Amino acid sequence: MNIRPIRYDHPDARKLDEEVQAEYAERYGEEDLTPMDAAHFDPPHGLYLIAYDTDGTPIASGGWRSQERSEEGYEDGDAEIKRMFVVRQARGRGLARRILAALEDSARQAGRVRMVMETGTEQPEAIALYTSSGYTPVPKFGLYRFEETSRCYAKSLKDAPPRP
Repeated sequence: MNIRPIRYDHPDARKLDEEVQAEYAERYGEEDLTPMDAAHFDPPHGLYLIAYDTDGTPIASGGWRSQERSEEGYEDGDAEIKRMFVVRQARGRGLARRILAALEDSARQAGRVRMVMETGTEQPEAIALYTSSGYTPVPKFGLYRFEETSRCYAKSLKDAPPRP
């Protein structure tokens, strides 16, 4: 397995995005409507990663993008996690945790001070990943901040040194 930085508009990224959108529709009845642009993930203001299986198949993804204080509830120095996803046949192998750690390190190195993410009640495995990785509930932010099923979490990047 190999984790590589890829541009969000790369064909492999689009393929995984289609799969995650289908899963959102299955779980919530609609796709994620959050505006996204490939440039949001361009370093040093973001990063998008894809994990590839040994045969070169894209099997997991995740990215972060810079956010600053806004009326949507973000704070200065935020790094927002987006499109964390592992294909069904590759789940349970620790891929999401590895991608999350790499995203945190990248955001910390870029000077971001807090990782934030939004998920929903229909994704208990995502909530379990983030809470077991040190994320705590915070006031809601982003497009879905007024939705009952939305859950938002954050983790300080100032408290932990980068991993080797």
